[in-house]
Amino acid sequence: MKAPARHNDRRKAPDRETAEPPRWAQRLLRWYCDPDLLEDLQGDLNEFFDRHLHEKGPRRARQIYCLDVLKFFRLYTIRKPDWLTLFIHWIMLGSYLKTSRRSLLRNKLFSSINILGLSVSMSVGLLIIAFTVDLRSYDDFQEKKDRIYRVITTYQTPEQPPMDLASTSVKAGKRIRELVAGVEDVVIMRSGFGGDAHVGETVVPLTAYWADDAFFRVFTFPLLKGNPATALKEPYSVVLTEKTAEKLFGEADPLGKVVRFDTLNYTVTGVAKDVPKFSHLRFEALVSFATAEALQAKIDPNLQSWEDIWQNYVYVLLPEGRDVQSLQATLARINTAENAAIKNRTFTVALQPLKEAALGRRLSNAIGPTMSPLVVWILGGLAFVVILSACFNYTNLSIARSLRRSREAGIRKVIGALRGHVMGQFMTESVLIALLALVFSFGLFLLLRTQFLALDADLRNLVSLDLSVQTVVYFIAMAVGVGLLAGLLPALFFSRVNPILVIKDVSALKVFRRVTMRKVLIVVQYTLSLIFITATVVGYVQYRSFLSFNLGFQTENILNIPLRGNKGNVLAKELAAIPGVSAIAQSSMVTSLGSVGGTMMKYNNPADSALVWLNLVDEHYLPMHKHKLVAGKNFSLRPRNGEESEIIVNEQVLKRFNIAQRNPRKALGQLVTVDGKKMTIVGVLKDFHYETVLHPIKPVMFRYSAEPGGYLNVKVASPNIAATMEQIEAAWQTIDKVHPLEAKFYDDQIEEAYRMFSGMLKVIGFIAFLAICIASLGLFGMVVFTTETKLKEISIRKVLGASDSSLVLALSKGLLSLLAVAALISLPATYLFFDKVVLPDIAYHPPIGLAELLAGSLIVILLAVLLIGSQTLRAARSNPVKNLKTD
Repeated sequence: MKAPARHNDRRKAPDRETAEPPRWAQRLLRWYCDPDLLEDLQGDLNEFFDRHLHEKGPRRARQIYCLDVLKFFRLYTIRKPDWLTLFIHWIMLGSYLKTSRRSLLRNKLFSSINILGLSVSMSVGLLIIAFTVDLRSYDDFQEKKDRIYRVITTYQTPEQPPMDLASTSVKAGKRIRELVAGVEDVVIMRSGFGGDAHVGETVVPLTAYWADDAFFRVFTFPLLKGNPATALKEPYSVVLTEKTAEKLFGEADPLGKVVRFDTLNYTVTGVAKDVPKFSHLRFEALVSFATAEALQAKIDPNLQSWEDIWQNYVYVLLPEGRDVQSLQATLARINTAENAAIKNRTFTVALQPLKEAALGRRLSNAIGPTMSPLVVWILGGLAFVVILSACFNYTNLSIARSLRRSREAGIRKVIGALRGHVMGQFMTESVLIALLALVFSFGLFLLLRTQFLALDADLRNLVSLDLSVQTVVYFIAMAVGVGLLAGLLPALFFSRVNPILVIKDVSALKVFRRVTMRKVLIVVQYTLSLIFITATVVGYVQYRSFLSFNLGFQTENILNIPLRGNKGNVLAKELAAIPGVSAIAQSSMVTSLGSVGGTMMKYNNPADSALVWLNLVDEHYLPMHKHKLVAGKNFSLRPRNGEESEIIVNEQVLKRFNIAQRNPRKALGQLVTVDGKKMTIVGVLKDFHYETVLHPIKPVMFRYSAEPGGYLNVKVASPNIAATMEQIEAAWQTIDKVHPLEAKFYDDQIEEAYRMFSGMLKVIGFIAFLAICIASLGLFGMVVFTTETKLKEISIRKVLGASDSSLVLALSKGLLSLLAVAALISLPATYLFFDKVVLPDIAYHPPIGLAELLAGSLIVILLAVLLIGSQTLRAARSNPVKNLKTD
């Protein structure tokens, strides 16, 4: 029975006999430990290692040894500073700097390539650092920021995926205030308050939130005038920001004065400091939430409902040390209790830290600017790849010049330099180059900052990229880090050279027998560059397809004019007199741009309801946009008996409710329930894109309204668009002298709807351009060095009768084969990335074509051929006699 155990012991015995502690841990111990303690401590650790080796096995023994080495890193074990050694190191640092300066001046071409490549790549790094610092600065001014949480909502129906919203219900806030123990305070807010503020003859358009009296107890928005405890307590109270108060009242004290919105008067109860730039909550005024409750019947009859989640916001202030997880468990019980009374829909509330309001996952109905951390990580990754490419250049060129630098390292070792001294020399040189590159990259950063902010208006609203002490410190730290990263491999390489071997025969160095590392670096560098440029080309083709996609209706030459509270029929009358206007319609919203609005619909089953997207339109809308009716007719000129009774739906509505077995003709005349009213289907439209083409087509209905109140849709048919726009501007001024005309052509708005893709393409394309430039610089340096070192070989070949073309082929085929390998890796990787990661989330997109995949590679390879060919051809055409006369 014991024989197998003896067999196992014999098998494992050699491992235990040869096992030893990890070398890096032993070196770390020798580095930090006081010499007087080292021998005893090392002996004790080795004894423990042997004991654990037999009891727990080699792997566990090594792990314990490493932990013990780290555990003994304490004040009493640390080596005391040797002032003489520090003085010598200081002198050595001066020597390193002097030698580095001479090396830079002696190798001007390679130094210039390295500094230029690092400066260009580091400028992108500086941009991303400034971008990230700004994003992380959001809401830092809030004194209680670590204890404030936003209540968010997940809305789900059986037929649709979950929708995450930054908004929630008023009832959720009140339930938390009433039922959750240990919550210090709760703020309830509502968006949507806005309009023209009237003070005498002064009219100023304002946007504001309704907010309850807890607002100033939770958030740090100091009041310059007024009492924060009572400023938002009474109905019809308003708090103005400093800038807004100046617009309305000038230098006069606004407290106690009246501001009129529409027909209602509001009393100014406070003046707050202007909202800081980096605040996710941005407002010009705050109106007491008691006002919204007093006007509930007018603004929202369902204001107190658990299902009214679209415009309300709740923030919770927790006491110090409060466990968020236990509060989340209480919220789960509230969710269960409230959802029990609702069918086919669930509303789940949860908590989100305040710091994630700006830099967090994208939520629908978010207020203030939002940026996903994934975008920051992607931009940071792209910047790192560009910086890594420049570091590869440095490493490649440094190793390529090993013929000259190895003798230098060998002589240093012969005269007494230690391995650490040699590493210090080359690391210092690398850091010095990175710091020089930082100076140039800072100038590039100032130029790039303007271009980066110009990519998108939302980006300018999100960040400022201004310099601060913190940002500058990060810049310098990045430069030092890049220098250490770039110089690490060359420093390790030169510190390990055998001085006797190098001085006797430098060609015997391993690097000349096998330059695998250099080849790997070139392949990796060009693989990343090709992925960037190919992704840019593929992304651009996809982006153009979005802009030209058939939406199912026409948008050409249609001008959408926000009415800004004006009567649409009045403006339509003025515009109808303009010769360049051929048709006018009205709608509550502009579709296919990403904004949505809907309501619940029911068919035969009262328990079966579904959210259907909605647009209120007049009788001219469908003909102007040339929507295709599969069956039925357009709206009547006026609803029967003055009451709305007709709706027009798309084919998806028939599918969702299985109306008339999805037969459009039979569906005509069928009754559906919308907002508690019975409506008759009078028309069925061919499916069209209500949302952007990124989303699948969903159920949509059109309802009739003589005054939808949102937009005037104007068909412009004029050879002189500019003159027609001037006439439209003049017509607008006759009915509204306060608000500027904000008309936009439909096609331009569609382009704006996809500006996120456009901005991302510009960023990736720019980084692709930088990556190619940096890689080309490195390739140029490698080609120059290769031709210099093989000049005599070229001359001998030429004397023996080799042609220029054969010499170019012989010298360039190695590098071109590396580029071919990079292309073979990058093209499938890019295709799989788009096919498996990017495009599956886009409902409608064209397939990836072979031409767009190959375009980037052909450009890069052509550029590389030009670089390699020009230098090798120059060397091949040189005079062989002149090159060989010294031998």
